[in-house]
Amino acid sequence: MNITRILSVAGLALCAAGCFALADTPAAPANTPIAPVPPGVALRAATVRVIVVPDHRDWTYKLGEHALFAVTVTADNEPIDGVTVSYAVGPDLFPGEKKTAALPLAGMTVEGGTMAAPGFLRCIVTTQVAGNSYRGLATAAFAPEKIAPTQVEPADFDAFWAAGKADLDKVPVDARMTLLPEACTSAVDVYHVSFRTVGPKGPVSARIYGILCEPRTPGHYAAILKVPGAGVRPYSGDPELAARGAIVLEIGIHGIPVNLAKEVYDELGSGALNGYWLYNLDDRDRYYYRRVYLSCVRANDFLASRPNWDGKRLLVMGSSQGGQLTIATAALDPRVTGLSATHPAFCDVSAELHGRAGGWPHPFMPGPDGAVSTQATMAKITTASYYDIVNFARRVHVPGYYNWGYNDETCPPTAAFAVYNEITAPKTLGVTLELGHSYTAEQYDAISGWVTSFLGLRQAGPK
Repeated sequence: MNITRILSVAGLALCAAGCFALADTPAAPANTPIAPVPPGVALRAATVRVIVVPDHRDWTYKLGEHALFAVTVTADNEPIDGVTVSYAVGPDLFPGEKKTAALPLAGMTVEGGTMAAPGFLRCIVTTQVAGNSYRGLATAAFAPEKIAPTQVEPADFDAFWAAGKADLDKVPVDARMTLLPEACTSAVDVYHVSFRTVGPKGPVSARIYGILCEPRTPGHYAAILKVPGAGVRPYSGDPELAARGAIVLEIGIHGIPVNLAKEVYDELGSGALNGYWLYNLDDRDRYYYRRVYLSCVRANDFLASRPNWDGKRLLVMGSSQGGQLTIATAALDPRVTGLSATHPAFCDVSAELHGRAGGWPHPFMPGPDGAVSTQATMAKITTASYYDIVNFARRVHVPGYYNWGYNDETCPPTAAFAVYNEITAPKTLGVTLELGHSYTAEQYDAISGWVTSFLGLRQAGPK
C-alpha cells in the first residue's frame, strides 16, 4: 500500500450541491437573552436544542438522490429569535466547509447534496445562545447495505490466530474465586474471580479478572460473557441478569483486579494505561489486543468449566470496544452460540487511509489539515489487519443482534456497516437514527429483549 496516496480532506466532499447560506445578516451577540420573555419574568432560562432532521423520514437515500436537512433552534420547544448558526455538510467524520447563516424563526433548509458511492452524509450545526454553545447533527444514509470494507485480509490470518489459541492452551486456567457477601442477593451469588491467560509472546503468563454472578438455585444455565468498553474502570457484575437464569461473567481486560477503589483506575487511565489501544501496534505478536482477544476465549474456558453451565448456550455481549471484542470472540471460539454487539469499535480502521470513516480508535485518521497520521506506518497498517473486526466478521457463524446510531462520531455507521455487511450468519440490526455513541432506554430494552428471547431467560420485572 502506498500511504502517500491517502486522499486529502479537501478531496473527500461528495456533496454535489454543497451547503449554502440563506442570509448575510450580522450575527447576534452570543449573550443575547432568549426571547420572548413572559410578562413579569426577568430572565428566560430555557433548555436550548439544535434540531437537524433529514427530509426522508427513514434518513435513507438512493445513490444520486439529494438530501435536504431541516434546521431549527428551540427553547422550551419553541423557536428562538435572533439566532445565527454555523453548519457544515460532508461525509461521515469528514465535515465539509463551514458556513454561517441567520436562522429564520421558521427554521431553514440546508441542501446537503448527494453521494455517488455508498456511505453516510452528515450535517453538523452549531450556535451560541445566551452565552452558551449548542450543537446538533443528522446523518443521511446512502445505500448503507452496499458499503464494502477497505481492509485487506492477511493470507495467514487464520494461522496467526490458531497459533495464538495454541499458546493459550499451554497456559492452565488456574481459576481463583472469592465470594463477595456484600454483593450477593437472595437469588444470586457474586464472586471476584481471576484466571491465567497469555502474556506477551514468551513464557510469562498474565491474569484476567472479573465479576461472576451465578443463580443460587441448583440447575443448569446459559452462560453470558460481558466484555468491556474502552477505558480503565472497576466492574460490579450483573446480578440482575443472573437472577433471570444465567451465569454472567463480566471481565476487565487490563490484568488487574476489578474491585479496587475508583481512583486506582483513574490514575492508571491517566498514566500507565493511557492510550493502551495503540501499544505495540507495530508488532502483531505484541500488540495490546492480542492478549485481550485471547483472554476473551480464556474467559469462555472459565465459564465452560462451571458445573452449572448447561453446555449449550454461551452468548457474548458488549458495546464499543466491547462490541469489537464480542465479534472477535464469536469468530475465535466455536463454543459461542450467539452474540449482541453494540456500536462495535475497530471496524475497517484502514478506511481512513482511503478518505472514508473508519472505526475507533482511528489510528490512521488524517490530521485536520489533511496530513497523514503519524500512526500510518506500514508495520502498524499491517498489524491492524490482524485485529480489524472486518476480518473476524467473515468468520462469525452464529446468530447476532447488532445496533448503533447514525450520529455516532466515535464508532461511525460507515465503519459499522462495512463490518455488518460481511456477516453471513443470521443477524438482526436495530438502529436508533439520531443516537450518537451512547445508550437510550429503548435501545437497552431492545438489546435485553433479544438476549432474553434468544437464551430463553425469564423476562425482566417491571421498571
